Amino acid sequence: MTQATETTLDELCVNTIRTLSMDAVQKANSGHPGTPMALAPVAYLLYARVMRHSPEHPDWPARDRFVLSAGHASMLLYSILHLTGYGISLDDIKNFRQLGSPTAGHPEYGHAPGIETTTGPLGQGISTAVGMALGERMLAARFDEAMVGHFTYAIVSDGDLEEGIASEASSLAGHLGLGRLIAFYDDNHISIEGDTALAFSEDVGQRYEAYGWHVQNLGEDIGLDNLEAAVEAAQAETGRPSLIIIRTHIAPGSPNKQDTHEAHGAPLGEEEIRLTKRAYNWPSEEPFFIPDEALAHFREAVDRGRELVREWEQRFPGRGELDRMLARELPAGWDAEVPRKGPDAGMIATRKASNEVIQWAAAQVPELVGGSADLAPSTLTLIKDGGSVEAGEYGGRNLHFGIREHGMGAIVNGLTISGFRAYGATFLIFSDYMKAAIRLAALMRIPSTFVFTHDSIGLGEDGPTHQPIEQLATLRATPNLDVVRPAGFNETALAWRHALRQTDRPTALALSRQGLPVWDPSGVPDDAIERGAYVLRDSEGEPELILMGTGSEVHQAHGAAKLLEADGVKVRLVSMPCLDRFAEQDQAYRDRVLPPSVRARVAVEAASPLGWHRWVGEAGDVVAMEGFGASAPAKALYEHFGFSGQAIADRAHAVLERTRS
Repeated sequence: MTQATETTLDELCVNTIRTLSMDAVQKANSGHPGTPMALAPVAYLLYARVMRHSPEHPDWPARDRFVLSAGHASMLLYSILHLTGYGISLDDIKNFRQLGSPTAGHPEYGHAPGIETTTGPLGQGISTAVGMALGERMLAARFDEAMVGHFTYAIVSDGDLEEGIASEASSLAGHLGLGRLIAFYDDNHISIEGDTALAFSEDVGQRYEAYGWHVQNLGEDIGLDNLEAAVEAAQAETGRPSLIIIRTHIAPGSPNKQDTHEAHGAPLGEEEIRLTKRAYNWPSEEPFFIPDEALAHFREAVDRGRELVREWEQRFPGRGELDRMLARELPAGWDAEVPRKGPDAGMIATRKASNEVIQWAAAQVPELVGGSADLAPSTLTLIKDGGSVEAGEYGGRNLHFGIREHGMGAIVNGLTISGFRAYGATFLIFSDYMKAAIRLAALMRIPSTFVFTHDSIGLGEDGPTHQPIEQLATLRATPNLDVVRPAGFNETALAWRHALRQTDRPTALALSRQGLPVWDPSGVPDDAIERGAYVLRDSEGEPELILMGTGSEVHQAHGAAKLLEADGVKVRLVSMPCLDRFAEQDQAYRDRVLPPSVRARVAVEAASPLGWHRWVGEAGDVVAMEGFGASAPAKALYEHFGFSGQAIADRAHAVLERTRS
């Protein structure tokens, strides 16, 4: 092949991305070829001309970030990462969507260098990118901006912008003036069902202008020079995020599939690939062919990146605190003295206990930041004297997400990825609004913390619309998520310590609105949360009955235990603040807490019984909610739904009768 000129070399490189994407989807017989083909010029521009990045140092703190919010176009990302020298091999490309390959159907955080966040569920990527862009501004307020400053680039699809989470996060991004966030909107008019006009006709540009974004609409004029000029204009908008709208054609160059929904989610077919390569004047019909000139040009990113990192390291040789944060290491000795209280402290709601513990944790862990969905006076999650994060003022520690629970969850994930120990708070019932973001935190194995208060019917008069029933079971069903429902002040303190100790899993805290007694701290072991369950109060001699529960209901069970003991029953009371952790313990420990010989067991939790039968066994019983709650004071509700000490004791007697016969 003759030496290409710069213009033809650019075209060759763009088409290399396209052909790799086509071939990988075809070999897998699964995937989305059309969008990677359409967006190849954008990926090439960013990685070859625009972004500051280093393939040899994919975790370099000052690198620009790229988020493919349109995660179905994953071959776009895998192709550019392979071509520019990241850790994705050509064999990985050939094994697209195969078991054990880092090139999954949608980009997975941690599976390969250069994948900044998991994307695929539409709207999550751009919303997490908002959190990452906010994280950049908050890091810049704490360190030298030249040390950590960078841009966050994203590609978003029609589907991303139709999802409500994207609206929530984009609105907040405009409000906070996140000028280093630049998103490309791929306006290709195609969705799975056909033309987007079937369900989507709004003026996206005007919507984003109303959010406070800088908007450029390039139409179909998406040559590399025009794209680069648009990026430069966006970079100059330091006080507001930018949206660059581009009218692309899905599967460009495909004689029979361009601009069709068939090119969105299915292979083009071998014959169509041959025809498309001919349309590109492609030099070979061999699958996965990469021209030498193109690969050499892409790999220039390695030397450029190496030099960028070398200069940066010479300028900033001492980065102890930043390196510690990014490694998810906490300050030495931060948890040497966990707050404790005794019974003389009186009645304390665990949300109030959490507020006190947050102040302790914030004093020990400077990267602890968080906020709520407009509920801080109720969730009690403000860091005192921590200052607020506002537009142009990013040095604070308190975030104000507004009534945007779903966006909050994704932004918390973006902040966590950026190196902060971030939390977001709302009522437990509203965890429904943010479940997808919580699930992605668990899937990415990042230590986000989700604080949920008003955790049961005990919240009282607000009634069943606000009283969570199925939410605990739903959260507990999520792999790699620790759901902690503490029974008092001391468990709450240990729960926060547990959450902050995590490096590879998120934590959800479920906290009470109503006041609870405080157990003697000597009865709450230091590993109560890590073990998941422990014997809080035991019988003299071998127990005949085990009562177990979480949160507020441990106290209800305690009242039942005293009644049962007055009847001569030997009762063990077990607090189970984290069923997830208890399930992970070895059989010997589980048998010490719940001896198999004791078949009479009763679990008590004012929520769905789902999941509890594993611990009570066939002979046991679960005192739980079988329907929704009601509007009344908490005490009346506990009586009405059978959570009084006497009602629990009566259920326990019935279990004893069954197990004795």
